[in-house]
Amino acid sequence: MNFLEKIGMPLLHRMDPEASHGMAIRALQLGAAASPGLITSERLRTNLAGIDLPNPVGLAAGFDKNATALLGLSRAGFGFFEVGAATPRPQPGNPKPRLFRLTEDQAAINRFGFNNDGMEAIAARLAERPRDAVIGLNLGANKDSEDRAADFAKVLAHCSAHLDFATVNVSSPNTEKLRDLQGKAALSALLAGVMEARAGLDRKIPVFLKIAPDLTEEEIAEIGEVAIESGLDAVIATNTTLDREGLLSSHKGEKGGLSGAPLFEKSTRVLAQLSKTTDGKIPLVGVGGISNAEQAYAKICAGASVVQLYTALVYGGLSLVEDIVRGLDELLARDGYKNVAQAIGSKREDWL
Repeated sequence: MNFLEKIGMPLLHRMDPEASHGMAIRALQLGAAASPGLITSERLRTNLAGIDLPNPVGLAAGFDKNATALLGLSRAGFGFFEVGAATPRPQPGNPKPRLFRLTEDQAAINRFGFNNDGMEAIAARLAERPRDAVIGLNLGANKDSEDRAADFAKVLAHCSAHLDFATVNVSSPNTEKLRDLQGKAALSALLAGVMEARAGLDRKIPVFLKIAPDLTEEEIAEIGEVAIESGLDAVIATNTTLDREGLLSSHKGEKGGLSGAPLFEKSTRVLAQLSKTTDGKIPLVGVGGISNAEQAYAKICAGASVVQLYTALVYGGLSLVEDIVRGLDELLARDGYKNVAQAIGSKREDWL
């Protein structure tokens, strides 16, 4: 942590978690957060689905839901970042409280329910985005939508002009029956609609799929098959979990998705299984429980082309991004890799 974070983090942790998150966004807007700028090297530079990245460490969706801190995030050291989820119409999400810190577990539980300002407001902010950043949008569906599959295509079509990639999110546990769309038939139909919408755009936007960690090996294999057949550009593994095994915090009984340290092993095993079943035919993004360079490196060695983090920032501050990126560069150098791509999947079997 830097000096400001050492002072500010204890104060933020005395506040309601959602209020302190709002303060973190405000700090980014005001330029008061850690801002090392571009961090890169020959080893760190990589490519994801045709997108050149300065480094493979990204920010997961959910931190900047409404695309209000784009400039600050572009200076925070990330190789790329994802905003949203955005739904066609604005929605307030679930009742508060809906975000809980599990400090003893270095984790969080949220049940936000896709609260956001809607695609029109978010698209307007993305139109003013910093052009030197790589920015994606997480696509969501309205809670009361009669055709959730169509919602994903609608948001993609409306926001595509301002995006470097878009993610179809069928893995949030906080919108009733949303995860049902991960079944083979439903997922195939949904992705067909999204890819049809993409075909009608002025330019080809890479489309990713974000999946849950609470899947069987058979379900993982089916998703991998559908992802390849549908022409997806990448799969993000994984979203939050419903599992509560081994938690210490008094908040462990709260409903919602669990993120943070307890998710690391589970999400990495899903990543490795997906890597095996897809056999390099589609890039993978590793997410879940990353809080240091060693864990980011482990995700890459398990099969990820790039990684994303979020919850660790609650406990380590935004300066953690620079620590992880520079640490990852050192680990690649230690093991004799000239670039990130050489390390992908090198220790996948350790997780199977």
